[in-house]
Amino acid sequence: MPVSKQRYDLLHKRSEQFTRMVHGLDGGDVRALHRARVSSRRLREVLPILQLDGDVTRKLSRRLRKVTRRLGRVRNLDVLLLLIDELRDADRPDGHGVSLERLATVLSEERERLVAKLPMAELHRVAGKLDKIGRQLNAADRSASARDGNRARSWRWAVEARVARRGARFAAAIEDAGAVYLPERLHAVRIALKKMRYAVELSADIAGQPTTPELRTLKRGQDLLGRLHDVQVLIDRVRQLQASLTPPDIAVWRELDALVTSLEDECRRLHARYMRGRAALLAICDRDAARPAAAVRRRAG
Repeated sequence: MPVSKQRYDLLHKRSEQFTRMVHGLDGGDVRALHRARVSSRRLREVLPILQLDGDVTRKLSRRLRKVTRRLGRVRNLDVLLLLIDELRDADRPDGHGVSLERLATVLSEERERLVAKLPMAELHRVAGKLDKIGRQLNAADRSASARDGNRARSWRWAVEARVARRGARFAAAIEDAGAVYLPERLHAVRIALKKMRYAVELSADIAGQPTTPELRTLKRGQDLLGRLHDVQVLIDRVRQLQASLTPPDIAVWRELDALVTSLEDECRRLHARYMRGRAALLAICDRDAARPAAAVRRRAG
């Protein structure tokens, strides 16, 4: 497939999903918010390799980064509220009902304020800009010339090099985190894993393999570390609620403290699961480190 056609297909697939989710947000679809955030992140992954004008790429990437952050703040609160619902539904005997209600009220009010401030006009402008770029790519010369073939190989090699680079950073984050539960270092592992997954996902799309065993392993690891991060954030929010009690209420404070203890136990269980899967994640990093060399050999052949 000519590289211009492949570039168009990659952008079109991601931008079409982003546009659908933005329209879903107009209709109040809660699920669309998370999907729009993921779509914006996937678009940021593909933009640098589309061989567009440098200024266009930088400006659009910057606008998409802002979109990801704004949507991410709301999505983070949605995740915490879902986690609170899980704790309620568990019918726990440890008496956290009042604490959970207080926390849910605070988070719900914060979410409403953020949703009211979402820049919907900006989201639609970004979607329109992506559609325009897609039309320009679609109108580009798509003749299968030798030059186009060389560009395609260089393009794919750049993606493989990105995968290897992300893999090295991911492995370094894993090693730096060690075997002790340290939330900040595990958060760095989660971020590195997420970036690794997006790069591998792009490489798989280019190869026509949207789902691979490697991607499934990365997805499971990201979900696990994401859950661990969410529980840790919920602990922090409980502590903030404790500190804000006015006037101080010893009974409520103790109930919140018991909730923190329960959530910390959950963090330890999740960390133990992460440690059991750590070797599989490092193995992926080792395999992906060889990708650029293999791509160069294919290019030379």
